[in-house]
Amino acid sequence: MIEDRDLRAAIQQGLLTEAQAAGLVALADARRLARDRVGPEEEPFVLFKGFNEIFIVIGLSILFGGWLLASAMLGAGLWSSEGAEGLASVLVTLAGLYAVQRYFTLVRRMIAPSIALAVMTAFTAWGLGSVLANLAGSNSESFVWLVVAAVMVVHYRLFRVPFDAALIACSGFAAALAALASRGVVPDDAMGLLHLSSSGPLAALSLTFGLACFALAMRFDMSDPHRISTRSTTGFWLHVMAAPAIVNTLAIRLLEMGPGGQMMLLLLLFLLALVAIVIDRRSFLVSGAGYAVWLIFNLFDGSALLILALGLGLVLLGAQWDKLRAFLMRSLPAFPGKNRLPPYGSIT
Repeated sequence: MIEDRDLRAAIQQGLLTEAQAAGLVALADARRLARDRVGPEEEPFVLFKGFNEIFIVIGLSILFGGWLLASAMLGAGLWSSEGAEGLASVLVTLAGLYAVQRYFTLVRRMIAPSIALAVMTAFTAWGLGSVLANLAGSNSESFVWLVVAAVMVVHYRLFRVPFDAALIACSGFAAALAALASRGVVPDDAMGLLHLSSSGPLAALSLTFGLACFALAMRFDMSDPHRISTRSTTGFWLHVMAAPAIVNTLAIRLLEMGPGGQMMLLLLLFLLALVAIVIDRRSFLVSGAGYAVWLIFNLFDGSALLILALGLGLVLLGAQWDKLRAFLMRSLPAFPGKNRLPPYGSIT
């Protein structure tokens, strides 16, 4: 740990100026205070800091909608125009969004407006992909989604909005799904995501997508174990995407087995809960369990006892999460990356 005398020595040797040293001390104090505010029983999650952000989101949404209507009336609709006119329309829209985001995201550091503007950028990127595909003489939906993913990667590099991770993941999955659909491998319609199965290309795609999102989420998480930077929030959104995709294939296969499969599904979700506790991500468990409940309701007859057991388990975990995690982490032997996971408190 760097002490005050180390900073003074660095200033004397010309390695740091006094202003840089003061900034470093202020940054360290801010990070320490952020760690102290987050207890072991919490998982940081903030969608907005105050109602003013909601107010601004409403205003931005109306402004964006008004721009779309105005451009359509002028014959340069974002999704309806083609050729050079369409390209100019989407580029002007992207430039406007960039200017607005420099203020609300980089200067004001607002959370909800940043998410809303990221979504608007993704919609505009879809228009850009459509125009570029038209200029190339192609109707490839996979290409359009790849353009959306590429634009959102650039957006993340510029603005570091954590929600971009979810948009990039969805775009990548949609691109792969569209590529399979164009070859007749999976259903080619707008409801393709609802044609779920326990085997075949779509099941493999779902499982691969989920595992990839989980691996990337862990990379972000392990670079910020104290959960005080945007990297941790980026990991949060990737976990939200990963769990349903992982559960999808396995849950459907188990539910197709009848009552015995339902018990095995509970075992699967129990194992999922253990993983969530170890990595200290309630979002991973909640999104996975929530998706399992959706499957039970929509694709099967539904089981009141199974849903009751899931609800009871989530409530008990929420009430004793920190104690269970402390006990589990102290019981587990050392494994690679254990010291890079969030710290765990006392069992008592």
